[in-house]
Amino acid sequence: MEEGLQRCFVLHRRPYSESSLILDVFSEEYGRLSIISKGARSKRSNLKGVLQAFTPLLMKWSGKGSMRTLRQAETISLGIPLSGINLYSAMYINELIVRVIEQETPYPALFLDYLTALTELAQSSNPEPALRRFELALLSSLGYGVDFLHCAGSGEMVSPEMTYRYREQQGFMASIRHDPLMSFKGNELIAISERRFATPEQLKAAKRFTRIALKPYLGGKPLKSRELFLPRTRSILK
Repeated sequence: MEEGLQRCFVLHRRPYSESSLILDVFSEEYGRLSIISKGARSKRSNLKGVLQAFTPLLMKWSGKGSMRTLRQAETISLGIPLSGINLYSAMYINELIVRVIEQETPYPALFLDYLTALTELAQSSNPEPALRRFELALLSSLGYGVDFLHCAGSGEMVSPEMTYRYREQQGFMASIRHDPLMSFKGNELIAISERRFATPEQLKAAKRFTRIALKPYLGGKPLKSRELFLPRTRSILK
C-alpha cells in the first residue's frame, strides 16, 4: 500500500546496512512511523541533505507492518534554525515523541503543537516556556486529563493564593501542608492551565508537574538527550 505525500518531520535517524537509513518519522496524518530509506547514504543519493531533523518535509512511503519503505521525500521549506540550548531542547522534544507516543496512531493536533514548539524555540532566547507548553500538549494528547482550575475535594474554583497538593488520579486538593514536590500555588495551577507563564516560579511549577505526569510514560529508562546535554542544559532539562 502506498500513501500520498504527507507532511512529516524526521525525529531520529540511524544507519542501516551499507547505504540505507532507518527513520523515526512524525507525520501529521499517521503519527509516528518507522521508515527505511534505501540507498539514502550513497554518494549519488538525492536525499543526502533532505532527511534532516527539524526540516519540514513531504514524504511518501509504501508497505505494511512495522517498517515502511520510503518512496519520495522533498523539503517544504528550509530547516527551522536551531542552535545551542534551543537545539538541545528540540532534540529533547523529539526523544519524548519517540519514547511516549505509540506508532501509527494519528496525532494531528500534536503535530501542529510540535511545529509551534520548534518555531518558538527558533525565535526565543529562553526555551523553557516552549518546552512546558509542548509537554502539556503531549500529556493532553495522551488523555492525561487534569483539572487545574477546580479543587478536587470541594469542586470550588482554585484560589490564586491558596496551596494545593497534587494527588494522582484525583487532582489538586487544598492543603495547609507544603510538599516541595507535590504542592502548587493556585496562581501556578492557573498558569499551567492557560499555558502562559508570567514568573519564573510558574515555569518551575509547570516543570515539576510535567515531570510527575510524564514519569509513568517514560518508565525507569533515562532520556538520552538529558544525559548527553545535561552539562549545557542543566537548568532546562534536569
